Amino acid sequence: MNAHVYRFHVGTFECAIVNDGAFFYPHPAQVFFDDVPEERVMQALQEHQIDPAAWETYPSPYPSLLVKTGDRIVLVDTGVGGLAPTTGQLLPNLRSIDVAPEEIDTVILTHGHPDHIGGNLDSTGKPAFANARYVMGREEWDFWATDPDLASLKIPMFIEIIRSVARAQLPPIRDRLTLVEEGDEIIPGIAVVAAPGHTPGHIALRITSEGEQLLWGVDTALHPIHVEHPDWVSKADYLPHETVVTRRRLLGQAAVDRALVHMYHFPFPGLGHVVLHDGGWRWQPLVLPSANA
Repeated sequence: MNAHVYRFHVGTFECAIVNDGAFFYPHPAQVFFDDVPEERVMQALQEHQIDPAAWETYPSPYPSLLVKTGDRIVLVDTGVGGLAPTTGQLLPNLRSIDVAPEEIDTVILTHGHPDHIGGNLDSTGKPAFANARYVMGREEWDFWATDPDLASLKIPMFIEIIRSVARAQLPPIRDRLTLVEEGDEIIPGIAVVAAPGHTPGHIALRITSEGEQLLWGVDTALHPIHVEHPDWVSKADYLPHETVVTRRRLLGQAAVDRALVHMYHFPFPGLGHVVLHDGGWRWQPLVLPSANA
């Protein structure tokens, strides 16, 4: 079993969730559930068998999605690179399943945060995926191109990191970039789903093959508790109101469609279903086989 790679299928598409590593977020209750009364957060944590007093860090995975359609090899997001000692493992983990970076022909960037674009370039400053076109939402690209004011984010320790990584990792891919919008089909079977809020142009993906569907939800929700409490936003959500609107729309549709869903920061591999529960929704993690390599 490879603890850093999870393989599965969506119809005829061969998929793998490939981890770039993990980062330990400090004070997760404060970061994930901003301005929520403490007693409500404590109750929710206890319902999830989390001891509030001991919940000092949250080990978030940084997973990319690899999709082999038969004709194309697609990578969704590039991890955070070597920003921390515990990250920067995307390329070794791809090679562990016999995928070389030059084989990837399409790299989709869901938004401009460091943990999604930090592996765009190699150590020489050139695109790490030499033969790929890069794809990003038009609104998201335009947002970062303006060198935006990020003061509304309530995570001051990370603001300069977010800004500096975007400045370094985005401009060098401009000449091989395709900009997309809601509903665009990037390649047959992979379509753009507008999901603004976490960032202004944040996108999700709807991946379909042979009647099966995967909703790649990215940062629409950052913790399984957000599925039960969709109105609880994080300090990292740039547009909190739009985050809630997007979250309710995507969660509701995923429940109706009974789609397989992935959320980026949920415990690895981050796959599961959104199910109806007490007039709302609940996260139902995928039951994993005893071995998966």
